[in-house]
Amino acid sequence: MKRRLTIPDIVLGFLRLIRWPNLLMIALTQYMTRIFLIGPVSEWKLILGENTLFLITLSTVLIAAAGYVINDYFDVKIDLINKPDRVIIGRYLKRRVAMTTHQVFNVLGCVIGLYVSKWVFLVSVLSVTLLWLYASFFKKRPFVGNVIVSLLTALSLIILAVYFPQNRELVSLYALFAFGISLIREIIKDMEDVRGDASHGCRTLPIVWGIPRTKLFLYALIMLFIPALFLAAHWLQNPQLAWLFFALLGLISWLVYRLVYADTKREFGALSSLCKIIMLVGMMSMILLVY
Repeated sequence: MKRRLTIPDIVLGFLRLIRWPNLLMIALTQYMTRIFLIGPVSEWKLILGENTLFLITLSTVLIAAAGYVINDYFDVKIDLINKPDRVIIGRYLKRRVAMTTHQVFNVLGCVIGLYVSKWVFLVSVLSVTLLWLYASFFKKRPFVGNVIVSLLTALSLIILAVYFPQNRELVSLYALFAFGISLIREIIKDMEDVRGDASHGCRTLPIVWGIPRTKLFLYALIMLFIPALFLAAHWLQNPQLAWLFFALLGLISWLVYRLVYADTKREFGALSSLCKIIMLVGMMSMILLVY
């Protein structure tokens, strides 16, 4: 007999659907960027209470949550194969409730963005559009979907550079870092989910090229990504930043080493988690820039 869902079940299911840890990380990253990159760091108490920053972060989080909902909405059948224990829509929430939640979150996010600034509003609308295109069409296409998700990750920082003029180049560099690591992770996730994706007609890189060629493509991406960071740090004339990126090379080298031998879903899942750690360490490094 099927167990009757309780209110706590539905609430917990909803929190899993919107990926609350990821939303928390987005909010934390934006606040850290505002304090340590845009500054001045000496006024951190005032920044924490800044209404504009709160509204930009709230708008970003709402739109990101809407993106997670619509992504799961379109991927229910695929997720039943790739990660059946994580399927929320149809189990904890009805499909129409999920779609309504997606629309409400998007509208609220864009309205808040418009209240802050027309430029923040435009970035918000761009994010909503890209999220819809990704979930409904480009996720099943090779590479373009990976680029869209990575661009959306970078936009969570760029939206701050749009509103706050101070140190835009430095913020943009961290946005580039977020883009690169996210792109690498998205391709690794495609290798992890190749079985479920292939069964539903997806044309991701591992399906079109195969795992070995996709790995070669990743090696090339990483070889381009690392020099780009150091060139940007040199352009900003910030040797401290170059040393911070140099310290990250240990983790990135370990990623490449593990990627060479990875062959199973579990191993690719571990590499995806390692990319998250690299992203976290990279974002935390902005704290060291003020010392």
